[in-house]
Amino acid sequence: MEKCILFVILDQYADWEAAYLSSAIYMLGAGNYAVKTVALTKDKVSSIGGFNAMPDYDIHSVPDDYEALILIGGMSWRNENARPLKDLVDKCLADGKVLGAICDASAFLGTLGVLNNVDHTSNDLNDLKQWAGCAYTGEAKYLLKQAVCDKNIVTANGTAALEFAREVLLALKAAPENKIMEWYNFHKLGYYEAPMPQDATSWND
Repeated sequence: MEKCILFVILDQYADWEAAYLSSAIYMLGAGNYAVKTVALTKDKVSSIGGFNAMPDYDIHSVPDDYEALILIGGMSWRNENARPLKDLVDKCLADGKVLGAICDASAFLGTLGVLNNVDHTSNDLNDLKQWAGCAYTGEAKYLLKQAVCDKNIVTANGTAALEFAREVLLALKAAPENKIMEWYNFHKLGYYEAPMPQDATSWND
């Protein structure tokens, strides 16, 4: 049975931040995973790049059985209507699922107090502190890294789509670690520089 990975997308979401991870889940997970989208409603959601998506679920119809909740960054996380997603995040944490957030979505976790006791990163520490205010007390655990995974919580800045994908894949154990790293190196270093196997179908072995 396929394991469900939920991607939360809001209006004006950053499509590139989802693309590497969602495709890698299928490439490396080979029939083990299904990617589903979640939005505030089931109405069409448009990305920054003009891609239109019809969400599989709204926040009231999310299934209980899933492996990871992935919050994709974009231009709408600071809007007040994003606040109801707190319940979804809280349930994910309570159930011990993998929680991923990139770009402004990672800072959104800061406003919920989620980042106070885990190593984490985001776009900018000062911005995170200003936006989250007294809800955020985790400055000592902020790392100047592209992506960070701690206690099944993955955070990344908006330039780290590949690193974010790598850390989520590792947290999920979606494939053997060497296969995940081969995939990452291929996309990070390029076709001619990456130390990859000649047969890329080995990602699915």
